[in-house]
Amino acid sequence: MTITRLHPGPRMSQAVIHNGTVYLAGQVGAPGSDVASQTRDCLEAIDTLLQEAGTDKSKLLQVIIWLADMADFQDMNAVYDAWIDPNNPAARACGEAKLATPDYKVEFIVTAAV
Repeated sequence: MTITRLHPGPRMSQAVIHNGTVYLAGQVGAPGSDVASQTRDCLEAIDTLLQEAGTDKSKLLQVIIWLADMADFQDMNAVYDAWIDPNNPAARACGEAKLATPDYKVEFIVTAAV
């Protein structure tokens, strides 16, 4: 059994690859910026990690999105909808949660096939 960890740290890895699947850690944007900017930051980080894992957003399996405030749903979706591969959309869930600090507006958790 092979497990590959990308960017491991003392608490977590940014991505873990196992059995043809890559699991990304929660991705957040620049603290304090608006939700659209944070969403762009998250999606850029996701693209980078997926590339490092040898895959891309066309192979997304699941996307979980946590918003600090559901009032930001439309602004987040405007950025997300422009990014997602319309021919290969992932299963997706979005909810409201208290994030690590009040400066974070959105967090993305992604699983993809390799």
